[in-house]
Amino acid sequence: MSIRAVVWDVDDTLFDYTTADRAGMANHLAAEGLLDAYGGAEAALVHWREITDRQWARFSAGETTFEEQRRDRVRVFLARDLTDTEAETWFARYLAHYEAAWALFPDVLPVLDALAASHRHAVLSNSSLHVQDHKLRVLGVRDRFEAVLCAADLGVSKPESAAFFAACEALALPPHEVAYVGDHPEIDGRGAFEAGLLSVWIDRAGAHHTGEVPTGGHRIASLAELPALLGADTRFGAPSTFG
Repeated sequence: MSIRAVVWDVDDTLFDYTTADRAGMANHLAAEGLLDAYGGAEAALVHWREITDRQWARFSAGETTFEEQRRDRVRVFLARDLTDTEAETWFARYLAHYEAAWALFPDVLPVLDALAASHRHAVLSNSSLHVQDHKLRVLGVRDRFEAVLCAADLGVSKPESAAFFAACEALALPPHEVAYVGDHPEIDGRGAFEAGLLSVWIDRAGAHHTGEVPTGGHRIASLAELPALLGADTRFGAPSTFG
């Protein structure tokens, strides 16, 4: 049966999170006078990313709340026993720099335009609705999606099948009529495949390439490949560069 809808991850799929996070944190640390304390910008950014990944894993496992993982990221990074208010205030200053660097990937608007008439669209993210709804509005694409579902509000996160099922239910479609596009080979790729969706893993930089597609789905290097993969009736798109 044909694919009738596409569900999208946001960070590092539609939105260039990695670039924005790096630029935002570098500018924030410079403004805070903290770069030297970490041996320079690159070392500080690596430390921040490691802490973010660990705290995000705790949130995804249900061990902490979305808000608390943010506060704990700051406490661990600064190695200080901050109050909730102090941690939140520091994080808010970082957010101002981070949001100033927000941008979509260049291939996003062309593919959304190309698929607008042929497919329905929704978002499933391991973030919070407050964060991602705001982000999509700032980036000018919120109206492209019928539904935006997020782990913090669903109470279940990717790669759990229940998260993908929730997105399908929001569209009133069975999983085999829905494609999922995300940047992580396990959380997005394998998770979507095991839930019965058409799994599409966007690997722009080839960062996770191991010689095979580990998801049971499809691996693409650009969203320009997506319309052809979906069999969309459009002139936009390019054949997959990965067999």
